[in-house]
Amino acid sequence: MTTGTTSPNTSSPATVGTSRPAWLRDALVVAGYLGLAVMVTSGQWGRPWRLFHQAGDQILFEWMLTHAAHAVVEGENPLFSSALNAPHGVNLMANTSVLGLGVPLTPVTLLFGSQVAFCVAVVCCLAGTAVAWYVLLRRRLVGTRAAAAVGGLVCGFAPGMIAQAGAHLHVAAQFLVPAILALVFRPASDTTRHGVWRPGVGLGLLLVWQVFIGEEVLVFLALAAGVFALGYALADRAAARRLAPALFGRLAVAAGVAAVPLAYPLWFQFQGPQHYSGMAFATQGFQLDVASFTASARQTVLGDDWLPGLLSPNPTEENSFFGPGLLVLAVVIVIWQWRRPLVRALAACGVVFAVLSLGDELRVDGEATGVPGPYRLVGGLPLLDLAVPARFALVCVPVLGVLVALSVDRVRAARGPNVAPGLPVRLLWAGAVAAALLPLTPTPIRVVPVAPVPAFVAAGGWRPLVPPGRTVVAVPPVTGAGRSPVMLWSARTGPGFSAPGGYFIGPSGPDDPAARWGAPDRPTSVLLRQVADTGAVPVLTDTDRRQAVEDLRHWRAAVVVLGQLEHGDPVRRTVDDLLGPGRSVDGGWLWDVRDRVG
Repeated sequence: MTTGTTSPNTSSPATVGTSRPAWLRDALVVAGYLGLAVMVTSGQWGRPWRLFHQAGDQILFEWMLTHAAHAVVEGENPLFSSALNAPHGVNLMANTSVLGLGVPLTPVTLLFGSQVAFCVAVVCCLAGTAVAWYVLLRRRLVGTRAAAAVGGLVCGFAPGMIAQAGAHLHVAAQFLVPAILALVFRPASDTTRHGVWRPGVGLGLLLVWQVFIGEEVLVFLALAAGVFALGYALADRAAARRLAPALFGRLAVAAGVAAVPLAYPLWFQFQGPQHYSGMAFATQGFQLDVASFTASARQTVLGDDWLPGLLSPNPTEENSFFGPGLLVLAVVIVIWQWRRPLVRALAACGVVFAVLSLGDELRVDGEATGVPGPYRLVGGLPLLDLAVPARFALVCVPVLGVLVALSVDRVRAARGPNVAPGLPVRLLWAGAVAAALLPLTPTPIRVVPVAPVPAFVAAGGWRPLVPPGRTVVAVPPVTGAGRSPVMLWSARTGPGFSAPGGYFIGPSGPDDPAARWGAPDRPTSVLLRQVADTGAVPVLTDTDRRQAVEDLRHWRAAVVVLGQLEHGDPVRRTVDDLLGPGRSVDGGWLWDVRDRVG
């Protein structure tokens, strides 16, 4: 995000009079980011039956990490799995499979399990994003280490990043964003020295990696880079004309490089088995409240549960919540440094995406105003019609981080007649920055309990009972959006068995590609889910029993397993009535249905 007009990095590797070498100071910054990321995830370390508050999403990503490790070891197709949604399977390329994280983390997953791998991934996403922005700021945009460190802190640990990290690895993993931007926007001197081929090839490879981490972030990045480039071109037309040919050359090379390795995966995503069209939920319903931008997120030292719940769609989408101090500081910075084209372009980019995050209709303090939101103008465009409006506010995070870094750098470098003698400018500005950022200090991500994997499953007791081609049916079989016990069992023990249902997005049916959460419901899955939710034991008929056998045949079931549930006894009695008496196993109940299903 820079051109030849930005401030050079003038700091030497080791400043005279400084006791610590430059590499050690950089290492201290990185260690600080890592320590903060570990603190944020501290609610789970050493607590295997605690998950972050959006437990269903963590189960999904733990399963994805386990699948990636299994695919590496067994040499299986990483883009598809028959371990879920039996008998049809799941198109993982069309879901958030995070192979770009799961494959590198394979040793961690195999040695320490899926929960540790997930927590390590969260730490890497948060600290890695902060480090990547620190490096970009330090090398391209600012001349002081302190300014880069503060900017990286905002970019990696803003409330929106913490909210997403507790559930959505593919959104929180933004450590490639600064590297991609550094290759897209290069100073004229670098273009002269390296041409377009070398950075273009590097850019293409990074784009491939980002696709396998999360395409959503890449779409937002492309949109934000386009808006920024347009804003910069309007602010400095001469620089834009000078830099544009090389920029388009790099993009062309990158597109050619990325097209080769991505051709088959993208075909598989949109045309392969179990592909779907559209989205499984109404994305337009996920929008932010105007008041959310000045409020405190629940995962901060000043946050609470009530107000964020009123101003955001759910705890994971608290993507704004910057507080009044940081926004006021940003306005002051923009006014103060308005003459810099970089600042004007950043301001325009931030405002555009903040406004888009408000959705179709503006809401203020939880009340609909009837005023149409600007998102209506673009919501029907391809790709944007699949985007969650609330996540547009995440673009504001690096915008604010870069603005704060630029201001700290300018103040620390202030010299000469424009600075009033005796005025502690540095101290005053440091106080203003601290006052704006301290209320955003993150707290450990909240955790909730989860039922442990039945020891019968964890110890592999199912293996002699489940022949090849048959499945393990967890009770209740989750076929829609929600916590999926069988996905947790599979993630924690390795995907050794196949199961019906699961938490994923797939087609509504063999002849209906419309997206839906999970597999189409079967009557028995609906029945058992109602009992699990209410605890009420229904009066069953022979028709219900015949339907249960028919559903088990559809799922190719060998065994039915009940673990710990809140209403476990009513569910057990219901399954007994459907299938006959089960037997107690370590950690749950088991029904062997091989003879009944045939």
